[in-house]
Amino acid sequence: MFELLPPLNDHNLPWMDTIHPIVVHFVIAMAVISVVFDLIGVLARKPNLFEVSFWNLLFATLAIFVAIIFGQVEAGLANPYGAASEILNLHSTLGWSLAGVLSVLTAWRYVIRSKDPQRLPLAFLAAGGVLSVLVAVQVTLGNQLIWVYGLHTVKVVEATRAGLV
Repeated sequence: MFELLPPLNDHNLPWMDTIHPIVVHFVIAMAVISVVFDLIGVLARKPNLFEVSFWNLLFATLAIFVAIIFGQVEAGLANPYGAASEILNLHSTLGWSLAGVLSVLTAWRYVIRSKDPQRLPLAFLAAGGVLSVLVAVQVTLGNQLIWVYGLHTVKVVEATRAGLV
């Protein structure tokens, strides 16, 4: 019979270790640095930073979909227990929401850049602040899944397989 994924390892994954956190750190860094470059560009009157910010935002938007794909596969293999199930569902929902927010901000930024690449409206800077808060909440949820509930860690996977969790 055709198997879609190879056998699961001691992390309950078909690959060596979780890939989602690796990819998602690029998203976090690019999204946050985009906001930082926008702020510095406005405050220091250095509009050249807006170009750097735009490209970081664009690549963050592309990368979040890769992070979501791996996140969904890894979430499906996680076997969450107790409150981890609710946190994982919230983390997944917020991840998809962030993909939408990043997509809208990137499109908006593209229009702004096309009209006048030397200025940013305050509303866009405020939206960047909202994006930063959403990213911080998402990071907190992801950290709980790993550092509090130990999803995909060897000991938790062993305990789950033994029926202890």
